[in-house]
Amino acid sequence: MTALLEISGLKRHFGGLWATNGVDLDVVTGEVHALIGPNGAGKTTLIHLISGELLPDAGTLQFAGSDISQCTTHDRVARGITRSYQITQIFPRLSLLENVRLAVQSRQRDWGSSLRFWRPASADFRMIEEAEDWLSRVGLAAEVSQLACDVSHGERRALELAMALATRPRLLLLDEPMAGMGPEESEHMARLIASLKGEQTVLLVEHDMDIVFRLADRVSVLVSGRIIVSGTPDFVREHPAVRSAYLGDAL
Repeated sequence: MTALLEISGLKRHFGGLWATNGVDLDVVTGEVHALIGPNGAGKTTLIHLISGELLPDAGTLQFAGSDISQCTTHDRVARGITRSYQITQIFPRLSLLENVRLAVQSRQRDWGSSLRFWRPASADFRMIEEAEDWLSRVGLAAEVSQLACDVSHGERRALELAMALATRPRLLLLDEPMAGMGPEESEHMARLIASLKGEQTVLLVEHDMDIVFRLADRVSVLVSGRIIVSGTPDFVREHPAVRSAYLGDAL
């Protein structure tokens, strides 16, 4: 198995607090890799470090064989790292179709001759068709014309996933994609993520342990800024250090 992302000795501190304190982690091409841990363990900080919103104080990040430790967020996006957020990031006054079309348009360099730069994006039917395909993929085919501000929270999260996928990432970072959802919406999102297995590399941060252990090919447990265990869901579920540090006897 080939590691798409390799993290070694990654450290980041805020004042006297080490949010990540020597993180070692690898994410293999094509897997759904879940990152779990108690509140304050450093999960979101680690996602920020991978996406480039924060830079490390020490350690390295290798992506597809290249050192990206000091690369900007823009450069990492160009290399194929895309993320979602705990709080949905969409354009609320645009339709669902327009939101996804903008994500498709962000790959403009892939759409043929630069001589077309003056054409309105709405005139490019290939972009529109691709945007419709992504919306259909996440179950929003019937809502393409609705404004993003008028759909439910779960539908907004599905829209955000469609926008992320439309950039055709090599690594998709999902930061609590089920946050704020009810049971039915969470189950729908879980099915969407499950449908990506084998075709999309995913690093998933999620608090719902039932969904984590159902979806993940591998699970890493972050406690006090360090990875204490990585392995298959069954291995992690039964590991005594995980039980004592985080999961508890209920699992």
